[in-house]
Amino acid sequence: MIKEFEIRADYNRDTIVIYQAYNETIAKSAIMNQKFSAPFSLNRMTWIKPSFLWMMERSNYGQKPGQECTLAVHIKREAWEKALSKAVLTSPEKRVYPNPGSWEKEFRKAEVHVQWDPERNIKGSKLAYRSIQVGISRHLIEEFNEEWIVKIEDYTPLVKKILNFTRLGEYDKAKKLLPNEKVYPLPTELAHTIGATI
Repeated sequence: MIKEFEIRADYNRDTIVIYQAYNETIAKSAIMNQKFSAPFSLNRMTWIKPSFLWMMERSNYGQKPGQECTLAVHIKREAWEKALSKAVLTSPEKRVYPNPGSWEKEFRKAEVHVQWDPERNIKGSKLAYRSIQVGISRHLIEEFNEEWIVKIEDYTPLVKKILNFTRLGEYDKAKKLLPNEKVYPLPTELAHTIGATI
């Protein structure tokens, strides 16, 4: 049984894969240098997502302007968990913040934002459970770029293949190409911080 608030991701012992979509200029530079550079901005929040299908919904399978290229960014698990430990939800969920006033104070100074959006299936339909998005603020983004990233892969060709199968209605073939995402284990305290279900 899938819980409403849990992280599902492609991960191994050391790293977790998060997805981002960019224009060709930013993406090509990131793949070549294995880090981000201008015109990528270090002065604004960047959102990272461990759900491939949620990223596909967001970028419309790379068809949205400025989101043509899908990157699979492998970051250190210790860095991912550090980000989650600093996170504040984007809304004052009662299960995490019994006192809305304390949420407001924490949110104003938060270095990391977390929100849970409805997960999607391969047809883009909303599911009954959620997918996590993590916003890394400008206070941490340089560290993200310089220290957290282990590898950046170009998933754009994969996205195009999956899109072609879905256009043909060949969803079984498309599903076979999806990254293998499984439940990411969280310590109890960390789960509570981000409103995850244990």
